[in-house]
Amino acid sequence: MQEIRLGISSCLLGAPVRYDGRHQRNSYIVDVLSRNFELVSICPEVSIGMGVPRPPIQLVIWSKKNDIRAIGVENRELDVTQALMDFGRDTILKLENISGYILKSGSPSCGKTVKIHNKMGKPIDEGVGLFARVLMDNYPLLPVVDENSLVDRDSRGSFLDRVFSYHRQMSLAHVALDHKAAKGKIIDNYQ
Repeated sequence: MQEIRLGISSCLLGAPVRYDGRHQRNSYIVDVLSRNFELVSICPEVSIGMGVPRPPIQLVIWSKKNDIRAIGVENRELDVTQALMDFGRDTILKLENISGYILKSGSPSCGKTVKIHNKMGKPIDEGVGLFARVLMDNYPLLPVVDENSLVDRDSRGSFLDRVFSYHRQMSLAHVALDHKAAKGKIIDNYQ
């Protein structure tokens, strides 16, 4: 049987890729899930060239409600919105064979629940990180959680049930497509 793949925020695997050069290693993900799933590690901020350590960014409502930007906390001239969105669009095409994704809570790039600030830096709302938004918009049925949801046994079980179900559905869809492509062809294994 094909191994089930999960996308994971790199810092949760213990990679020191956070803005301050630290990690957020999650023992459940590293010690349990890694034995049962293939984990696909992604850090959007490092992938767009921000480096480690790097200036912290935050989501900011810039001019109107739908104009949410990833702006530097200390340097408001730093705007990595387009780079994160482009990375998201390029990367999700390579993620079509994952069956779930675990995001880093609070991350302006890959958080499922992230504070949104006004131009003065005051938190005024909650939203979704820019990479996470591209991922969830393009794969609306993909099971997605953040690491905080894995603490509760019931939530963890629900996520894993959805992952297995999604994987089965995608496997059946591929079999159906393969069958449809082969229909009408004569396969002769005796020649």
